[in-house]
Amino acid sequence: MQIILTQDVPNLGKKGDLKEVAPGYARNHLLPRGLAVEATPQRLRDWKQNQEKEVAANRQHEEQARFLSEKLSLKELYFSMPAGEGGRLFGSVTPADIASKLRAEGFEIDKKKIELSEPVKNVGSYTADIRLYPGVKAEIVVKVDKEE
Repeated sequence: MQIILTQDVPNLGKKGDLKEVAPGYARNHLLPRGLAVEATPQRLRDWKQNQEKEVAANRQHEEQARFLSEKLSLKELYFSMPAGEGGRLFGSVTPADIASKLRAEGFEIDKKKIELSEPVKNVGSYTADIRLYPGVKAEIVVKVDKEE
């Protein structure tokens, strides 16, 4: 029996998946609990249309992420921080600092999407990866100087 899942079901699939299951499993477990609906011809047409819309939306999001990645790849961010002997910073540059600096330059990037290859605790040049979309990353340069 073909069904369309209306919720995520462990060991079966995610919401919106079209699955083939045993009729008894569908009738006695999935349908009464509202976890799935029977795949009638009308529901199959609607499901196919939704899948096409979702693919188009995902393609558009990926294109936007690639465009943003190209713009960000050229960026160098400069930070001036108080530092002690040997260039050791009093504190560090965090992903939140990088996100706020990018926000000031007109890029809305969530701090959770910024990955530093190593902690920024010394004066110098570092790289940060920004995850924009699955499979799309941008690499920016973060330069830290000693505050005068």
